[in-house]
Amino acid sequence: MILPVLRCDNFVADVLNAMRERDALHLWWLGQSGFLVQWQGRHWLLDPYLSDSLTKKYAATDKPHVRMSERVIAPERLNFIDVVTSSHNHTDHLDPETLQPLARVNVGMRLVCARANRAEAVKRSGLAVEQVIGLDPDEAPRSIGVGPFEIRAVPAAHEALERDAAGQLVCVGFVVKAGPFTIYHSGDTVRYAGMADLLCAFHVDVAILPINGHAPERRVAGNLWGREAASLAKAIGAGLVVPCHYDLFEFNTATPAEFVAECERLGQPRRVLQQGERLTLAPRR
Repeated sequence: MILPVLRCDNFVADVLNAMRERDALHLWWLGQSGFLVQWQGRHWLLDPYLSDSLTKKYAATDKPHVRMSERVIAPERLNFIDVVTSSHNHTDHLDPETLQPLARVNVGMRLVCARANRAEAVKRSGLAVEQVIGLDPDEAPRSIGVGPFEIRAVPAAHEALERDAAGQLVCVGFVVKAGPFTIYHSGDTVRYAGMADLLCAFHVDVAILPINGHAPERRVAGNLWGREAASLAKAIGAGLVVPCHYDLFEFNTATPAEFVAECERLGQPRRVLQQGERLTLAPRR
């Protein structure tokens, strides 16, 4: 079992200590595609999966979700969250056993998701309808401000660009402005036509991209491989790229070695985090 760098009390202490550097951007990897972002004492959660719901669900099936890493933090310990984003409806990105404890300890918390998934997000989170905000990249409003975070939806292709009966995308990524910093969290995606041109315009400081790849024998929708994530980060001009979506379930993971090697070949700055580890971007003057 992989142990997080920081977990439980030590993790919470690090989050509180980071608040002393209010003009820096702080980011922690929580496992899978989950991250915590702190800016000026406010907090944003990206695709948090902080339970064992999938391990329990698939335990007696032919596709067991055997966990590789210990949980960084119980969701009820995160009682300082302003906003959560969910890129799509797969449980490791929209988990009732994570979202409902978060909702109970964070009065007024907002959840931002794809507009196509809003009804399901309300159901799974237990939040009031007005607390769940749906965005679609093709329809206004494409962005929303929550506290110091300006959140914009962009397309994501979890194997393909998929739309519901109303023509709305069911998988999205988010480009988020936090003061002078811009973060791109792709959600689950492969590269699609026009993706790099679209994202270049945002001048991304940190791109968070999956690297577990797409292998049909896993019987789940796939993502970028490590080399593809490195190439995409370079193509969009990302200041830094952080890999994710690995080291959680044994059947659906990858090593970051390929990602690191391709970043080195391309001259693309990267940071490989351990779970529970903090990345800090220095204040801009």
